[in-house]
Order: sequence, then structure tokens, then C-alpha cells
Amino acid sequence: MFPRPNGLARAAVRFRPAAFVGTFVALLMTVAIVSACGILLESGVRASVPPTRYAEAPVVVAADQQARLRVGSGEGEYETYARVPEQARVDAALLDRLAPLGRAVPDVVFPVREGDGRTLDAYGWGSTAFSGTELSAGRAPAAPGEIVLGGDPGTRQVRLDTPVGKREFRVVGHTAGPGVWFSDAEARALSGHPDTLDAIVLFGADPAKAREVLDGRARVLTGSDRSVDPRLDGAKELLAGLGGSFGGIATLVAVFTAAGTVALSVGQRSREYALLRAIGATPRQIRRTVATEALLVAPVAGALGCVPGIALASWWFGRLQAKGAIPDGVELSVSWIPLVSAAGIGLVSALLAGWAAARRPARIRPGLALAAAAVERLRPGWIRTPLGLAALAGGAACAGLAATATGEDAANAALGVVMLFMLAVALLGPLIARACAAVIGLPLRAGGASGSLAAANSRAHARRLASAITPIVLAMAFSSTLVFLHTSEDRAVRQQQQAGLLADHVIADPSSDAVASGAGVAVTRGSVLVVAGTGGDRSLRSASAQGVTGDLAAVQDLGVREGSLARLAPGTVAVDRTLADASHASVGDRMDLRMPDGTRTTPEIVAVYTRGLGLGEITFPAADLNPHTTAGRATELLVRGPLPAGLGPAVSASAWTAERSLDRELNAWANTTMAAVLGGFAAVAAANTLVMTVLDRRRELHMLRLVGSTRRQVLRMLRWEALLVGCAGIGLGSAIALATLIPLTNAVTGTSPYVPPLVYGSFAAAALALALTSTTLPARRALRMRG
Repeated sequence: MFPRPNGLARAAVRFRPAAFVGTFVALLMTVAIVSACGILLESGVRASVPPTRYAEAPVVVAADQQARLRVGSGEGEYETYARVPEQARVDAALLDRLAPLGRAVPDVVFPVREGDGRTLDAYGWGSTAFSGTELSAGRAPAAPGEIVLGGDPGTRQVRLDTPVGKREFRVVGHTAGPGVWFSDAEARALSGHPDTLDAIVLFGADPAKAREVLDGRARVLTGSDRSVDPRLDGAKELLAGLGGSFGGIATLVAVFTAAGTVALSVGQRSREYALLRAIGATPRQIRRTVATEALLVAPVAGALGCVPGIALASWWFGRLQAKGAIPDGVELSVSWIPLVSAAGIGLVSALLAGWAAARRPARIRPGLALAAAAVERLRPGWIRTPLGLAALAGGAACAGLAATATGEDAANAALGVVMLFMLAVALLGPLIARACAAVIGLPLRAGGASGSLAAANSRAHARRLASAITPIVLAMAFSSTLVFLHTSEDRAVRQQQQAGLLADHVIADPSSDAVASGAGVAVTRGSVLVVAGTGGDRSLRSASAQGVTGDLAAVQDLGVREGSLARLAPGTVAVDRTLADASHASVGDRMDLRMPDGTRTTPEIVAVYTRGLGLGEITFPAADLNPHTTAGRATELLVRGPLPAGLGPAVSASAWTAERSLDRELNAWANTTMAAVLGGFAAVAAANTLVMTVLDRRRELHMLRLVGSTRRQVLRMLRWEALLVGCAGIGLGSAIALATLIPLTNAVTGTSPYVPPLVYGSFAAAALALALTSTTLPARRALRMRG
């Protein structure tokens, strides 16, 4: 009686475990990548921080920290939103509306500086009702010019630099903790935004009645929602982006790679399945055997793969927290959901890939099974070939669209290029491998008998060649795209700053006296949200902004292309070309913006320039920008010519251009890390595949030795094949990366991509070294085993 299919599968796994090692490694890596991204995504969804400042506040009224935009019309209308760059505030007029419900305490927090340059947080004294601050000496401030100061109880008079200028204050009380406390009325006046408050705390009020009174003008927070931390929404957005957007790409790459490895493993045992068909196994039994093998290997790989997945997510989360991108109170969430989902994805991938690979040996007639298994099929598959051609056409269409579009449209189209071309490479692998073997095989023939044999082998075994080339293409394409996008942007920023900054000195965080001296041009830096796109494609995107006081042309050359900066006045802005293109706006149009605190404004465009990436994508008059920032005052003072004494410490223009903002540094690290994760995974997959293919060729290598080939000749042939695999992977991956980078960098920077030769050379050298090492080492072992 013919053995049961599950018995055959168990026997295969038990007596030939080496045949499943490659599949096991591929599935384990897949589960590790998917589970890590899933953990980050879940952490972003569940992210929260315990109430700290408002821990003793029963009810908190605060502004929505998301800017919202209605898009579309009718049944297709929906809401899109983006995090406010700084902190959204509530209207101070709401105090009078809420007063009848109970005690309403206004809360404002803003920075002030002492004479020695030390920065302190300033508050209204009313906030002590919920902050727990108590007097250690003296009394509370009651009149203008009176403060309570934390620290040295001997201080009687102090001069503070506030957002509205320097002033003398009389110290009437002291606290043990650091900080400065004004009367509530004076705190609002000195904050730089007297008509808005950070929050309103209610005592003795019913939250439901507060919501009725506010009628959507602000949020009423209770319980754990009272942790009003502007960084929390940013952390959620970052983790969701890593776990969702990057996780989706990583999952697709991992699934395709794992499926290719499973298909290769099944294909390598085609002779076994042919023999089973020849002795009477039915197609259904063959398919059940392959499915059972997947059920035996995938769950174990899934369970073990969760361990490195948790470790990767923990490391990634910890690095982001160390860099300040995630608040300290947020914790990594590890539950069964992402782990089981990742293991399930690995199992389904193995089953589908095994089913697809087993179709041919299961379907062939028993009498022809052994003959068909002896040679590789040359005819293209009737399912994967049309799908591959469709993906190739889609990638070419996206590349053409990205090349002719501008702004966000070009960037969005460029992102589809890399995915569609990679899908085409995976589906059309045998055809592409045969073409690569034909082209690269020509110079191989110059390598003598070993090179000619390597070229012939590659042409005859295109499917085997394709399984080795695809992971290297993945590694080169994704790593090059992520890394060289950053190098291109960094170079464009540096070039624009060097060409556009005319000032000789930059004073960071200048004092009010330095700004008032007129020795330079005061600049306030921040971020705003811009409504980009038109019609139903509108969205909110972040843009860097600067507010200026004085003659900007004396210290900056923005590269004005249209209009004039001389017309810059309250109610107007100048914008960068790429931003104007993304918003489909020009001089004379009005631009829909959300200020750093979320306030909506529609200023008129008076100039369009070309150096916004390095200096600021939107330029405001300082009077329009400063009231909507947390600091409420200039962040830089640009001085041209000799530096007057008494303005404070300054850096040279060259030192300023060499500095990198926290956002740019974080983006650079994130891009490099994502490239390392994807590239590392693809590299392991490539090595795994190459080792599998070499070990499967032991019979072939032994036959070459029997017909007179020396050990050195066999190894030389394999090295030529490895060079063909490496060169083909490098060439295809570089072409895909270039097709993606050209429109993407043009949309982001307005320039061509910048590829540092040393970095690219290291990528290519690593790919070649990987191919050679993963081929030579198992080949040496295989030759030794065969004597």
C-alpha cells in the first residue's frame, strides 16, 4: 500500500533535514522581519504616556493636536489629518464660557532666560492648583512685576528675557523646584500669545456639560487622555509609519523571498516527486505531501523567528527613544497579535509557494515524470509571465509619469516604480536570468573552459540562476534607493545653504537686546502644514518655515525666480518652487496653510524661489509666524560683516551649514537603518539561496570530477557563475534604484541624484563578495564530501 502523504513528508523532514534548512532559514527571517514591524505598528497604535503635569487635574480642556482637512465631496468625502508641528492652543475666551461650570484655571508654559543665559520654564501661579508646586518662602505673585522663583532663596531682583522682551522682576516668593511663576494675567501677557492658552483645567465640573458648552471648539480630556504631550502624536505617527508603510514593503519583500526559497526547495526535489509519480502517487498525494512539509517546517520557523523579531523591534524602539523621537513614558507593546500574524504569514507563504511549485510535478503523467524532471523547463509559465509583463509595463508607466510630473505627484509615482519593477523581476526571473546569461556570458567565454562552462550552465539553468539573482537585486535596489535618497537630499541642502547664506555669523537663540540692536536680521525657524494637491488629491504635508525681521536680501539669497521679496509684508509669504509646484500655486495666488500651532491662514504668495530646501520652504514676516510658535521669538540672528561685541556666542556660516537638524539626523538614521534591515535580510536570503543551489549540485560537481576536471577547474567555474550572479544582481538593482531616484530626487530637491562612488562601490563589492563566498564555501565542502 502506498504510504500516506503526511508520512512521506515526515520521513523527508526526518531523513533529509538538510533539504529543508534553506526553507527554514528563509521562513525564520520572514517571520522575524514581519513580527518586528508588527510590534512597532502595535506600539504606535497603543502608545500613551501617563499624565504628569495634569496628573492632579480632574478635567483638562485642550486643543486638538491634529490639523484636519475635508477632502472630496458627496459620498466620497473623507477627512485627512496631520500632526500640528508644535502645540495647538485653546482660545482664552473659553475661560468665560467654562467659568459657570466650576473653577477654571488657565495654564500657559513658555521659556524665559536669566541673565547668565540659563533657560527656565515659566508658568502662571494658578497652575500650582494642579501641579503640586508649593511655596518654600514668601508669597504668591499678585501684581505685575512680581514673580516666584525656584532655587536660591536669597535672590530679590532678577532680569528675565521673555518672548516680549527683557524686564526687571521683583522676587516675592521661592519654591524648591526650578522654574518661574507669574500672576496668571501677566503670564498670558508675557507668553507671546496672550489670546490663547496651553490648556484650561476645570475643578468641580461635569465633563459632559463641558463638552456641550465647548461644542467642538476644544477637547475635554479625563483619565489617561490628560497626558497632553505634543511629542506623543509624533511618536505614534513615526511608529505607525515604520510598522505600516515600511512594514508593508518589508513584508512584501520577505514574502516574495521566502516564497522563492520554498519554490526552489520544491523544485530541487523534482526527481523525488517524479519517482513518486512513476510508482503510482496521485497528483493530490503529491500536493498534500508538499503542504504537509510546509506545515511541519513553517510553524517551527515561525515560533523561533518571533525571538529575533522581538529583539529587532526592541533595539529599533530603544534607539528611537534614545534619539528623542519617542517620549520616555511610551513603552514597547509586545502581544500575541503581531507574533501570530507573522507566523501565519510565513505559513501561508510557504503553503502557496509550495502549492505553486508542486503543480508541475503533480500534474505530469507518470510515464513522463522522470524524463521531465531530468531537464529544466524552458517554456515560460502561462500565469507568472503575463503578470510579470503587466508589472513591468506598470513600472515603466510609473517611471514615465514620475519623469513628467512634479512635486508630490512625482514622488508618489516614483515609489511605485521600485515595487513594480521588483515584482516584475520576481515574476519574470527565468526570462531575465536567461537574458543576463546571454549578455554577461559573452565576456565569460574569455575565461577559458571554466568560463565557457559557467556561461552554458547559466543559460541551461535559468530558473536556478533567477532564484540566486532576485535577492541580490532586492538588496541593491532597496538599499541604494534609501541611502542615495538621503545623500542626494543632504547634498542639495548643503549646496543651497552654502550658496544662499550671505551672512558671516549666526547667533543661535539670540537675546532680545541682540535682536533689538539692529546688528543683523532676526530669523524664527519652525514648521508649518501646507495643503498640497488639488481636488480630491489634497493632503497636508509638513514644510520648513522661517519668519524674518529686517532686510532679508542682505543675509540670504533665496534664488528668487518669480515675484519679489520686497513685497513681503504681513499677510504674504514667499515659497519654494517645489512647494509651489506641489500646491499648484504661483505668484498672486493664496496658499492654504496651518501655522505651527494649527491656526489656519491663507496668505498671498509674493515670490517663488529655489533654495528653500536649505534655507526654508516658506518665508513669512516674523510678525505673522512668531505668535504661533512656542518660543514666540527669534531663534537665530544672521549678521553680515564684523560681529559687534555683546551679541552673544556666534558660529561662522560654514559651521552653521555643517550642522544637521534633529529631523534630518533622524531621517538619515532611519533611512540607513531601513536599508540595513532590508538589505541585510535580502543578503541573508541571497546567501541562503546560493548555498542551497550549490549543495543541490553535488551530483553535477562529482560528475565533472569523474570526466577529468580538476578541483581547481570546478571551483573556477563556480566562481565565474557567482560573478555572473553578482554582476546581474548589481546591474538590475542599480537600474531599478536609478529609475526610482531620478524622479524622486527631482521632486524633492529639484536636482539629479547624488551617488557617492565610495558608498556605491562598497555596495557592489559587498554583493560580489556575498555571491563568491556563498558559492565557494559550500562548493569546497561538497567536493570534499565526494572525495
